[in-house]
Amino acid sequence: MPLVNASTDGPVAVLELANPPANAYSYEMFRALDDAILAARMDEAVQVIVLRGAGEKFFCAGADIAMLQKASPAFKYHFCLHANETLLRLERTPKLVIAAINGHCVGGGLEVALAADLRVARRSAGKLGLPEVALGVLPGTGGTQRLARLLGKARALELMVRGTTMSVDDAQRIGLVSQVFDDDRFWGETMALARSFCAPEKAARAVGAIKRAVQSGAEVDLDSGLALERELQQQLFTSADAREGIGAYIEKRRPAFEGK
Repeated sequence: MPLVNASTDGPVAVLELANPPANAYSYEMFRALDDAILAARMDEAVQVIVLRGAGEKFFCAGADIAMLQKASPAFKYHFCLHANETLLRLERTPKLVIAAINGHCVGGGLEVALAADLRVARRSAGKLGLPEVALGVLPGTGGTQRLARLLGKARALELMVRGTTMSVDDAQRIGLVSQVFDDDRFWGETMALARSFCAPEKAARAVGAIKRAVQSGAEVDLDSGLALERELQQQLFTSADAREGIGAYIEKRRPAFEGK
């Protein structure tokens, strides 16, 4: 069975982590995820990516602990390095990524979700958190860096050193999750949200460029970020969607974007 089920629903690519019962990840799963991210990146028909876990109990419980116990220190290092590279590829892909948290999302599972641009959750999904300190290790798949950038250093540090896990509602309250959907509407609402960033409603290329400007620009000085913004803007000015958007504004009509 594949460890990542990749499918498309119109302009939305759905990548599903599939290793029951907890969807824990291994090197092999991250290889499959890496391939699926690249395929979605290169597919011109895909405008938004949604990441979810198989089943309803877990989004992802993080790394396969039994695998790590048996692995050599060198393997563990390269495993973490590849996981970092894969999530950076997801983060840098110029298409909006939504993590659909449909079950428990802890440890490395939350680190995967943190590499998405938006996080939504099912109301009864379960717990979220980075409890790695209880294992005598730290969140090693980007958690220490992304959580601090999202929530601020003090709050992120406290959550990690305490090993706190929280409810979906608490995660929304602190800004870790942007929206919570009722169980019976979760997938429909998630896909409706994903499609709302696609043509014809939105200029998907502009959405992707905004993502790139924010994700990459936040890591450099202001002058460099502004230079990136200008270059991305210039690329958009040559797009069909920019012509349509500007023309529609002048003509006082609703634009019909094509994602081009």
